[in-house]
Amino acid sequence: MTRIPASLMITNVVTLVATLVLNGLATGLPLNGRTTGEISDSFPNVFAPAGYVFSIWGIIYVALITFTAYQATATGRASRAVQRIGWWFAISGVANSVWILFWHYGMFPATMASMIVLVASLCVIVSRIGLPKNATTKAERWMVHLPFSIYIGWISVATIANAAVTLLDLGWDGGPLSPGTWTVTLIAIALCLGVWFIVQREDLAYPSVLIWAFIGIAVKQVEPWVPEGATIASGILALFAVWRVVTWLTLPRSTQGRDIALGAVTS
Repeated sequence: MTRIPASLMITNVVTLVATLVLNGLATGLPLNGRTTGEISDSFPNVFAPAGYVFSIWGIIYVALITFTAYQATATGRASRAVQRIGWWFAISGVANSVWILFWHYGMFPATMASMIVLVASLCVIVSRIGLPKNATTKAERWMVHLPFSIYIGWISVATIANAAVTLLDLGWDGGPLSPGTWTVTLIAIALCLGVWFIVQREDLAYPSVLIWAFIGIAVKQVEPWVPEGATIASGILALFAVWRVVTWLTLPRSTQGRDIALGAVTS
């Protein structure tokens, strides 16, 4: 039976532990005298959600711990999905850690570079592990597919927000378009990604993260059209998600082995 090498398994564990420690120090010390959220709030970024939304990092890290623990088991090391991830998880962890350092020391163009590496590595992972419905076991579905669906969902939002901060740091205020117009446009792009994940990947974890972020944007921002745009986008994603679930439930029982990433319903 083919398994991932012990060196990769250990590297994944070490990388995640390092990322968790660095994130803890970023808030606990905090690094360079300011927390991650305080730095974000220092910019007039209209795409930024309310502070409570960032609590999703707790869910993300629990999910990644679950994946890391699973890939260290005999079953996980033999998992086809885990094998296809290869070294990309370690790369994503390094990019995450480096991003924290760049962010806290005000190196915002560099944060954008590390964020691009992070989102690209997650895109590769999601592409390589395939569709959630094709997971070979429930363990693989919940411990491999679900963690990365949640992770890439949030990083998709974070990449857009990071780009906005980087441009603001470089002195560009979005002209000739207003900040509100730019934000609604970016929300629309994120909405399209969410719909694509629902329709093409039958994945509800990714759009659920977007809904969480959109609601946070609607709560925090007061720029014209931004709260309305974020609310409408979250509603559209919710409707597509309900449609996907209803469609699944109405399938013949013989074809209901196709669970969606967030689905607890199985045949």
